[in-house]
Amino acid sequence: MQLPDEVHAEITELCREGDTLAGMGEFVEAKQRYVEALRLLPGDPRDWAASTWIYVALGDVHFRLGVHDRAYRCFHNAVQCPEGLGNPYIHLRLGQTTFELGDHDRAADELVRAYTGGGAGIFDEDDPKYLGFLRTRADLERVGGTN
Repeated sequence: MQLPDEVHAEITELCREGDTLAGMGEFVEAKQRYVEALRLLPGDPRDWAASTWIYVALGDVHFRLGVHDRAYRCFHNAVQCPEGLGNPYIHLRLGQTTFELGDHDRAADELVRAYTGGGAGIFDEDDPKYLGFLRTRADLERVGGTN
């Protein structure tokens, strides 16, 4: 299904504004733009490809704010959206949020998925504790990765 052009353009603009605000560290304002964009999607948002990147952006804002339960919910929704399952970045954030929430078994599972799909490089921009944790739970040489 395709969104009407005007709806797609409005969503794109709201997300661009959100990305700009997030880049400036204005996470609460960025979140507002992403929520507005999500609300423009008709029916179940998880039916639309646009929802995948909106949920990811919203999850990133919550992650940066340290609101890990909300970040987890966003990434959990994103993995259910078109092309969400198997996306290394989404699995990375699911692993990180479940780690922060104390579910280390689930965190290890999600982080292995991220590593397998994105290699060690996918961990480069975040706290090294996540890759360090994964090394205690998985034989990364055996798991492999794209890098």
